[in-house]
Amino acid sequence: MSKLVFANKISDLVKSSKSLYQHASVVLLGSLPNRCQLCQHRIEQLDYQQLFPRQVLSGICQACLAASLYQHEVCLGCGCSIPQLQAYCGKCLKHTPMLVIAPCSYHQGLGPLIAAIKYQQQCAPLNAITQQLAIRVSQLIEHKLIRAPQVLIPVPLHPNRLRQRGFNQAWLIAHRLSKLLNIPIDDTCLTRVVDTVPQAELSGKQRRENCHNAFQLSKAVSYQRVALIDDVVTTGTTVDEIARLFSQQFTYVQTWCLARAEAPGLLD
Repeated sequence: MSKLVFANKISDLVKSSKSLYQHASVVLLGSLPNRCQLCQHRIEQLDYQQLFPRQVLSGICQACLAASLYQHEVCLGCGCSIPQLQAYCGKCLKHTPMLVIAPCSYHQGLGPLIAAIKYQQQCAPLNAITQQLAIRVSQLIEHKLIRAPQVLIPVPLHPNRLRQRGFNQAWLIAHRLSKLLNIPIDDTCLTRVVDTVPQAELSGKQRRENCHNAFQLSKAVSYQRVALIDDVVTTGTTVDEIARLFSQQFTYVQTWCLARAEAPGLLD
């Protein structure tokens, strides 16, 4: 037997073993106790693995997930309800704000789960919600309402906050999106240089002051298009501050997040 034939057989054996291992992992995970964090019912896989092969739905059942997603189109600028799929509402067309893409509203079901990911390390539903974000992004790209970015950039934490929390939820989201959409991550070009207080505790004016000059680019960037990745966008203060830095490098910025916390009344 030649060395080439032997090497090919070994390679096939490794691939086969890896496939069997992945299949066994899915079967095992699917058999473990797995309840929805919203309705507390057991999560049934049903046709989920047909949509996402070798993935186990966890943390949220399909019924609660479907009910929590946007049931109508929303403006990618302000987040208000609009009658058809398009980028902006009439008001936002006048000044074309930064695009913010999310699969759902923070206020309509998934807010507690997304908050628990950040503050309680309850990451079970992270994959399922990120997959819905990837589907939303793919839909908008297919309809030519957005252009695919060249790179994903997770909103960074200050080193002090990272040590305290133990992980950056934005990086986890970006890592999963990178695999789903085949877009690379760059987590080296942007740093947080000010250890700001949590934005959730602040008013709109305080948020702007809190984030002013809180970030810096650690190197010159050559990207024409980037997507900032975060868990939630509320007033947009954080991503606007980062976008200002990239605009100085003539880089187009859009934001992708798990949920958008719109201003009251926009979805009525």
